[in-house]
Amino acid sequence: MRYEGRVFRPPSEAYSLIVQATVGCSHNKCTFCDMYKEKQFHLRPLDQVLEDFDIARRTYQHIDRVFLADGDALIRKTSDLVAILEHIRKVIPECTRVTSYGSPVSILTKSPEDLALLRSLGLKMIYLGLESGCDDVLTHINKGATVDEIVAAGQKVKAAGMKVSVTAISGLGGTEMWKEHALGTADAFTRMKPDYIGLLTLMFEGDTQLEREWREGKFQLLSPPQVAQETLLLLENIDSEGSVFRSNHASNYLSLRGTLNQDREAMCSVLRKALDGQMRYKNEMFRAL
Repeated sequence: MRYEGRVFRPPSEAYSLIVQATVGCSHNKCTFCDMYKEKQFHLRPLDQVLEDFDIARRTYQHIDRVFLADGDALIRKTSDLVAILEHIRKVIPECTRVTSYGSPVSILTKSPEDLALLRSLGLKMIYLGLESGCDDVLTHINKGATVDEIVAAGQKVKAAGMKVSVTAISGLGGTEMWKEHALGTADAFTRMKPDYIGLLTLMFEGDTQLEREWREGKFQLLSPPQVAQETLLLLENIDSEGSVFRSNHASNYLSLRGTLNQDREAMCSVLRKALDGQMRYKNEMFRAL
C-alpha cells in the first residue's frame, strides 16, 4: 500500500486494511499530541484512494475490515466518501465493516441524512476523541471544540445508526484540574453513552507544547496513585449503561476492562486495592503510546 508519513490507527483496527483517505489531521493543533505534526493536512486524490483498494484486492485474498485513515477521513465531501464506500463494496464484497476517525467539526458539518447514507453503505463506526469533559481542559489543550459540541457529535453518530467509540485521557487536567476533568468526563460519557469508551493515560512522546509546559513547571503530571484516584472518581460518577469500557492501553498504569454499568464496582475495586497498596502500578519503562 502507499502511505505518506507515519500512519496511526486505533488498537482495535490492528488487523484492518488501512487506506489513507486523507493525510494528517484536519485540526492538528492539540498541545498534547505529536501524531501528525510532520504532515501538512490534505485530501488524497480520490482516484488514488480507489486505486489503493484495487491494489489491496490483488494483494490479499480476504479483507474483513477497512480503516479509513488518517486523523479525520470523515471531513471529505459526502460524495467522495460515497464513492469510496461503493468501491469497497464492489472490489471487497467480503468486507464486514468500515471505520474511521471523525473530528467533532467533520461530524457536525454532516447532515443526519449524510451520516445515514454513509452507514447504509458500510461505514459502521466512528472513533471520536473527547479527551476531557471539562471545557477549561479542552481550551488549555487547544482541542478546537467544546464539550457540548463533542457530545452533540457523538449523539449524532449514534442517531445515524453507527457505533461510536470515544476516548478520553487520564491526567490531562494535571494536578490543578483533575477533579473537574474526572467529573466532567464522566458527565460527557453519561450524556453520549458511547458504544465503546477508551481511557488512555497522558504521557509525552515527541516535542509537544504540553511537554514543554511540564518541563517549565507550568503543568504538573499526575502520579500513578493520583491517576487511579482520578479514574475512580470518573467511574463512580459515570452512568453509561451498555458501554464497553477499556482502560488497558499500553499507556495505562492499571488495566481495567468491563461493561458499564454492571462491571463498574469490580473496576472500582481494582482501583481501591491499588490505592490501598495491594496492587502494583505499571513501571514507567513499560508504558507506551
